[in-house]
Amino acid sequence: MAKVLTAQSEDFPRWYQDVVTKAQLAENGPAKGTQVIRPSGFALWERMVDEMDDRIKETGTENASFPLLIPESYFQREANHVEGFAPELWMVTHGGGKELEEPLAVRPTSETVIGEYMSKWVKSYRDLPLLLNQWCNVMRYELRTRLFLRSSEFLWQEGHTVHATYEDAHAFTLRILHDVYADFMENVLALPVLRGIKTEAERFAGALNTFAVESLMRDGKALQMGTSHELGENFAKAFDIQYLGADGKQHFGWTTSWGTSTRMVGGLIMGHGDDNGLRVPPRLAPVQAHVMVVKDSDEVHTAARKVYEELKGDGVRVKLDLRGDIAFGRRAVDAELKGYPVRIEIGPRDLKNGEATLVSRVEGTKQTIPLGMLAEAVATALDADQQVLWDEALEFREERTADAATVEEAVEAAQTGYARLAWDRCGVEGEAKAAESGVTVRVLQRADGSVPDSLDEDGLIAYLARAY
Repeated sequence: MAKVLTAQSEDFPRWYQDVVTKAQLAENGPAKGTQVIRPSGFALWERMVDEMDDRIKETGTENASFPLLIPESYFQREANHVEGFAPELWMVTHGGGKELEEPLAVRPTSETVIGEYMSKWVKSYRDLPLLLNQWCNVMRYELRTRLFLRSSEFLWQEGHTVHATYEDAHAFTLRILHDVYADFMENVLALPVLRGIKTEAERFAGALNTFAVESLMRDGKALQMGTSHELGENFAKAFDIQYLGADGKQHFGWTTSWGTSTRMVGGLIMGHGDDNGLRVPPRLAPVQAHVMVVKDSDEVHTAARKVYEELKGDGVRVKLDLRGDIAFGRRAVDAELKGYPVRIEIGPRDLKNGEATLVSRVEGTKQTIPLGMLAEAVATALDADQQVLWDEALEFREERTADAATVEEAVEAAQTGYARLAWDRCGVEGEAKAAESGVTVRVLQRADGSVPDSLDEDGLIAYLARAY
């Protein structure tokens, strides 16, 4: 495998690019910063969408679709928002061969256009809460791009809600953070995440507060995996989102927005991958079990199909590979690269003995299993692999988290992982100083690890790291 991928220890960015390319996940698009997501990569995203969408709908949120093109004037209504996104906007100035009367922005996010329609749909307290989500693509201008992690165009979900009170909006913001994002990332992606509040410097443009989930990659850098924003009344006032309350008076709504993107595919690669390629958690994997024939024969094909049908009947996401005309080693390497959790190899010798070889991608073990016990063995292996990936990622994060007493110590510790520093010893000045060395405050937590309600709380702990 050393000939297939650059080793992580040798050159992590090159390793990452090798995996994306050789596992056939994605490649650069024709326009700068765009990406073509290939079927293997898109299958991972589809599974993420399925899992996330279920959790989003459990909150009562409904999916909708809004326009890609947004009039420039919409962005001018919320000053902080337009100031935050102005450098990243892509603008359309011509259509049908003519200059447009008003330039149109390609959505970088949809607060402005959705706010416009929320103002039409919300009239009474009986219309609240209004809970919307859309799955779409967005565009933001980027100078330096990297597939999945930072591209000019990417896929994501963006949720937008209106609530009658600050308390309801705040609670919903945190519900998304915990019950949707963190639950999915930890229980499906098997990636432990830090949950916390962003500093003012890292806050979403126009928000009161931004809450985030961050995960540590295998090179010791942090990756922001998702954010949930408490927007207060800022956007409601800009877009006149008002409702008639039960008291007979007009009130502005309290809004939220929240999102995750195809950046999570990059997090999956860097959070679990090894020198042989991807390692995909079984609960996420589009292909959980890969049934392969070692050599062609009618008997082997029949046995492989029978195993395939049995596993499929048990609800396992299974793939059947009967391509005996392609070298077995080449197919096995491809399965390793793509991170299929278990591989079931069946050849003439195995069949003669009434057994098959079960290979675990995560632990790298091989077992000889009687054909009649394969289904049970696969189920056991998938459960074990999910747990191993979680345990390894959690242990890695704990080993790479160090306490610091000063900003200087935090910057040094952040070269290999998280630095934990009392926020009152860091503060805004310390944050700016750390940023000069490429280290940022990822989130703030309470001393007990819980998520603060605001930046005003005393005794907060800052987690600093280098980040993507």
